[in-house]
Amino acid sequence: MRRMIAAVAAAALLTGCQTAAELPLVGKAFAPKSAEDALEAYYRTLPDSFYPRAPAGPALPAEDAVLTRILVASCLDEEKGDSAAMRSVAAEAADLFLMIGDNVYGDRDGPAYVNNQPELDELRASFRDLAAREDFRLVREKFPMMVAWDDHDYGANDAGREFPFRRLAERIHERFWGLENEDVGAWPGTYYARSFGPEGKRVQIIMLDTRFFRSPLTPTDEWNKKGKERYIPSTDPDQDMLGNDQWTWLENRLQDPADLRLIVSSVQVLPTDGHGWEAWSRLPKEQERLYRLVRETDANGVVFVSGDRHTAFLYRDDAALPYPAYEITASSMNVAFATTTTETDRAQVGEGYPPENYGAINIDWDSGSVNLAIHANSGETVRELTAQFR
Repeated sequence: MRRMIAAVAAAALLTGCQTAAELPLVGKAFAPKSAEDALEAYYRTLPDSFYPRAPAGPALPAEDAVLTRILVASCLDEEKGDSAAMRSVAAEAADLFLMIGDNVYGDRDGPAYVNNQPELDELRASFRDLAAREDFRLVREKFPMMVAWDDHDYGANDAGREFPFRRLAERIHERFWGLENEDVGAWPGTYYARSFGPEGKRVQIIMLDTRFFRSPLTPTDEWNKKGKERYIPSTDPDQDMLGNDQWTWLENRLQDPADLRLIVSSVQVLPTDGHGWEAWSRLPKEQERLYRLVRETDANGVVFVSGDRHTAFLYRDDAALPYPAYEITASSMNVAFATTTTETDRAQVGEGYPPENYGAINIDWDSGSVNLAIHANSGETVRELTAQFR
């Protein structure tokens, strides 16, 4: 009966019905308010063995620990062979490792997309494959980790709040990474923040959820045209990236004391005219809302961190915030599509780096500066810039 309810609720979502009760297969004994609620009722019955789990890893640094080096990476296809970038990360010395999205490709089986599974079979299989990878296990065993998700480990390419099975995807994410009993496990979405270090040397890391609440993007009117490849900026006055609760939470977090703030967004924040793929610029009112929130809260030391693009980039924008805003995009670990790129954005610093890569954030507390570095999969530094944060 429970599996039937799940299948019927999924059908309701996929066919546009507002409630599961609109479908004739649902009896009067089960009358949830919505199809999503019907799925939620089913998901609550699933046993712990249903969910894949990552190997145990080190605890996060102590609250008073001074951080000086943070590694960051995105886009790891668990079906591909051993990752040289992941091996290089495992050989590094760092205080923390951030996996910031597309940590698996759980919406694909080989080249084929696999969507609309009420129990997200492919996504769960992908996480089990990740947990079994030796290169991932080496990294997991060595570094404390913080994680964000993006579309492929959310469960559907480029999806937002319209994804029918987002509530199960959230459960899978939080249980795999051991977050279900943390604060993030108590609210919808996967956003959370942590701070490390004493006053004067405090790093705040804010992991945003740019999927669970995001309104649909506006499809391009000129497919693959440079700057309009997939999406154009939305004109919808009700466009939303984070949802009301996450926006309120972020406003509060930006008022927490910190000297350096890393705002991690799975999709890029600063670029505006370099491409037409997913980014905050596709929801321009929300992009400006983010900048305005930083200004209104007097949040100092903000540096943006992103992934998603299958190319690494560095950015500087002197107009977005009251002080120069910087962003490092580290992507991808083993899903490189090219060796060179001609992409240029007005905020871009230097050329993009499309081969396999990962990023490093090196903090010099004495000078009040942060070095943002892109590393090739061999570990060699291939792009870098240094920014003052105080």
